[in-house]
Amino acid sequence: MDTPTSGQPAADLRDYLAEERTFLAWIRTGIALMAFGIVLAHFGISADEAHATRYASEVEPYELSLWFGTALITIGVIVNLFSAWRYMRLVGQLSRRQFVRRSVSKQGVIVAVLLALFGIAMAIYMIMVVPQLPDPVHAYSPEMLARIHGRQ
Repeated sequence: MDTPTSGQPAADLRDYLAEERTFLAWIRTGIALMAFGIVLAHFGISADEAHATRYASEVEPYELSLWFGTALITIGVIVNLFSAWRYMRLVGQLSRRQFVRRSVSKQGVIVAVLLALFGIAMAIYMIMVVPQLPDPVHAYSPEMLARIHGRQ
C-alpha cells in the first residue's frame, strides 16, 4: 500500500489529507459559531426576553443578545482566518519536506477557553439578569382574574 506516487511515499499524501481534514473541521466549527451568533443576535437569548427583563435592569435585553451574538460571530471569523493561515503554513512545511512538530493545538485550546468563558457569561446572564417568570396562574391579582373571566 505504500507505493510511491509521483516520487513521494504514500505517507506524505496521508499527511496532506490529514491536514486538509483538520482544516475542514475547523472551518465547520467557525461556520457553526457564526451561524449560532446570527441566530442569537437576531432572535435573542430567550423567546420571552423582552418581558422577562423589562424591570430587571437598565440594559436592554436585545442589546445583550446582540453583543453575545456579535461575540460568537467574531470568534467564528477568527477561527476561520486562523485555520486558513495554519493550513497554508503546515502544507508549505510538508511541501518543503520540513519536519512538522506535533504539539497541543493552540487554536483548539484558545477556542475552548473562549467558549467556556462565553458559556459562563451566558449562564450568569440567564441566572442573574433574566428573572424567573411568575407562574401565569398566580401572576394576576383576584381583581385582574375577575376582569379576565368577565366578572366585574
